Amino acid sequence: MRFSDPEANVEALKLEPSMHVADFGAGTGVYTFAAARRVGNRGKVYAIDIQPDLLRRIKNESLARGFDAVEVIWGDVDEPRGSGLPDQSEHAVIISNILFLADKKEELAKEAFRILKKGGRALVVDWRDSYKNMGPAQESVIREEAAEKIFVTAGFTIDRHLTAGAHHWGFIARK
Repeated sequence: MRFSDPEANVEALKLEPSMHVADFGAGTGVYTFAAARRVGNRGKVYAIDIQPDLLRRIKNESLARGFDAVEVIWGDVDEPRGSGLPDQSEHAVIISNILFLADKKEELAKEAFRILKKGGRALVVDWRDSYKNMGPAQESVIREEAAEKIFVTAGFTIDRHLTAGAHHWGFIARK
């Protein structure tokens, strides 16, 4: 099993050209770029992060790769309306490797629910364990069952579980 495969994980969302996707806590953009390849330039991928330097990096790399669909947004996604996106505007939300960092995990799940269209899907991936000083400290790891409960409480239905990588769990949650 691979360490983690953003391409395969995003494939599970079944994105189509012209869809709109939000990548919460976009980081270096690996999930943003995987989504951009699938939605094409008729779609839109919003890379949302709290770190301006990472957003600049994503923007520059998007331009270099010809991903016109990528737009960067400074936002704090574990705050109400923190993504800056309108209600029910997105077909999908990607939440990868940030749940363990979120101070307000419930608010993050509610924000994803708010911006998703009816029937929209959230890809949730996070660390299963602490691995060789990569990822979170063991005490910060969030168990998949705890994450599922947070998303179900926010209004989601768990659609299916993913084999997200050797050190990651994942699931698709549907609005």
